[in-house]
Amino acid sequence: MIVDSAVYRQGTRVVVEDGTHDAHDYPHLRDAAARGGGFVWVGLHEPSQEELGAVADAFSLHPLAVEDAVKAHQRPKLERYGDSLFLVLKTLWYVDEEDAVETGEISIFMGADFVVTVRHGLGSGLAAARESLESDAHVLEHGPAAVVYAVCDRVVDEYVAVVDELQVDVDEVEVSVFSEERTNDAVRIYTLKREIAEVRRAVLPLREPMSRFAAGQVREVGEEAAPFFRDVLDHLARTADEVDSLDTLLSTAFEAHVAQLSLQQNDDMRKISAGAALVVVPTLIAGIYGMNFTHMPELDWTLGYPFALLLMGGVSGLLWWFFRRSGWL
Repeated sequence: MIVDSAVYRQGTRVVVEDGTHDAHDYPHLRDAAARGGGFVWVGLHEPSQEELGAVADAFSLHPLAVEDAVKAHQRPKLERYGDSLFLVLKTLWYVDEEDAVETGEISIFMGADFVVTVRHGLGSGLAAARESLESDAHVLEHGPAAVVYAVCDRVVDEYVAVVDELQVDVDEVEVSVFSEERTNDAVRIYTLKREIAEVRRAVLPLREPMSRFAAGQVREVGEEAAPFFRDVLDHLARTADEVDSLDTLLSTAFEAHVAQLSLQQNDDMRKISAGAALVVVPTLIAGIYGMNFTHMPELDWTLGYPFALLLMGGVSGLLWWFFRRSGWL
């Protein structure tokens, strides 16, 4: 569906509807923008092939880039097709109930006088980014580059929020692993490592496009706009470092969890061995005194039976004291 389309001149949204043209008459919008040195921003959400095809015809978008934007599931990248750029970003949002990171995608077509954003998924709605940008004429004066910056900045801010949520989960795992209670954290650790890998697939490939923007290596992004992208790149780099740190912490937590399980199993074996010893010694004594041989020591002794019971109890008590002192029981 078509979310919004508008013409901007000198940092201000311009009304160009005159009653004879539809609000989404793209050739008319582009002509209106060209007359005043402005640009057009068209926003779409999960458009059909026909919807995006109409936009592609109006702005001469390359068919390969259009195909990528319709199908989505692309790796973050920046490509040039003729006089326009094609940028792909992954969007992320966190589902706390499932310890899950959900992903979406935004494709951006950028030319000298237009920006087309194509969004897939539930995350990172661009209406708020458009409103924020329209309220800041100083930034919007930079033209299409301002729109690209606003979208990238919003997406990266959401990366930061997702990583913050993952940090909370990793802290919970660490507390659980090193608690005195017996816990089974392997499943949650594996789940979190998968989600961190999902974040890494969104964050790491985006650094190269942002570096090119920040260094002024893209002619559509002037030197005056480069500092804005350097700010985005800084947030992106810090997010990437935090993702690596969380992954390392989870790996360490998993190793500690395995070590804890090994220690617990050793402790269980000690307790089992101690319990077996408490049973084996009385059984041994009872087995010897239960043999029906004629010539046995103290066979006719009146106190033989109480003595055997007392010996069993005494030896068992001595073993129990020894095992308790050694920490086996």
